[in-house]
Amino acid sequence: MATMKDVARLAGVSTSTVSHVINNDRYVSDPVREKVESAVKQLNYAPSALARSLKLNQTRTIGMLITASTNPFYSELVRGVERSCFERGYSLVLCNTEGDEQRMNRNLETLLQKRVDGLLLLCTETHQPSPAIIARYPAIPIVMMDWEPFSGPSDLIQDNSLLGGDMATQYLIDKGYQRIACITGPLDKTPSRLRLDGYRAAMSRAGLTIPEGYEITGNFEFSGGYQAMQSLLALPERPDAVFAGNDAMAVGAYQALYQAGVSVPQDMAVIGYDDIELAQYMTPPLTTIHQPKDELGELAIDVLIHRMAEPAQQQQRLQLTPELIIRGSA
Repeated sequence: MATMKDVARLAGVSTSTVSHVINNDRYVSDPVREKVESAVKQLNYAPSALARSLKLNQTRTIGMLITASTNPFYSELVRGVERSCFERGYSLVLCNTEGDEQRMNRNLETLLQKRVDGLLLLCTETHQPSPAIIARYPAIPIVMMDWEPFSGPSDLIQDNSLLGGDMATQYLIDKGYQRIACITGPLDKTPSRLRLDGYRAAMSRAGLTIPEGYEITGNFEFSGGYQAMQSLLALPERPDAVFAGNDAMAVGAYQALYQAGVSVPQDMAVIGYDDIELAQYMTPPLTTIHQPKDELGELAIDVLIHRMAEPAQQQQRLQLTPELIIRGSA
């Protein structure tokens, strides 16, 4: 494999001149540039990304650790992150934890060993990254997305789930519903707990009781919403409206209602959370709380890049504001 020295020898110039031509970071006369480009072509020379990263002490690569899921929210979030990376001249390396703590820490070590310039983490509080691994790479900045940080230096970006849960429930109350149930996400996730707290706050403010069995813990997946709705339908007194903690569970709830012959919203109203792309194509289209996924991804990358440029800056905790999207399910 040809090296930069081979190119310089064939072109009759110094290796620094070859570097300037390849990186286009300094003026080189046209005749010299042509000789270098001709030598590169003859030798089929390809610059070494590893050598460049070692020289510049940066790889222009960002790592992201995430738990794979059938929930479309995560794929839409990753899409926004990847787009933001590309627009800023970075590549994204994605690692899936599959919800396994050992696999998460192994992937974490792999990303850090490969010298990513920064790291985005989207995990659960019960499976937190190993502080010992993080401590071995103190120069690599970290941004947490959507959950409370572990005890270590990191920036945090999340949506206002407490407000979002309150908004969803208050909308159902304003529409005249009183028997309102809640399908929560896993309660080891801060957003799940906050959305549940928002639901309870709105119910309490309206003087509405929450009957036994009206709060059901799901899993943020289609299956969780389906199973939770089956449980709600089996209650002696069914709710007349349901707040699902995310849209994936709302989709599952739709399926259970369809199989039971229960019409939305005539027999039961449903409101979701996240505003995934699928929500607008459901029958009827799903009323939901919009979580700004593209903005979340873009903000995460910008915060991370800013942290890489100024590592000593104060820890940031940023919060995005949810928005009610009114469609036909309530």
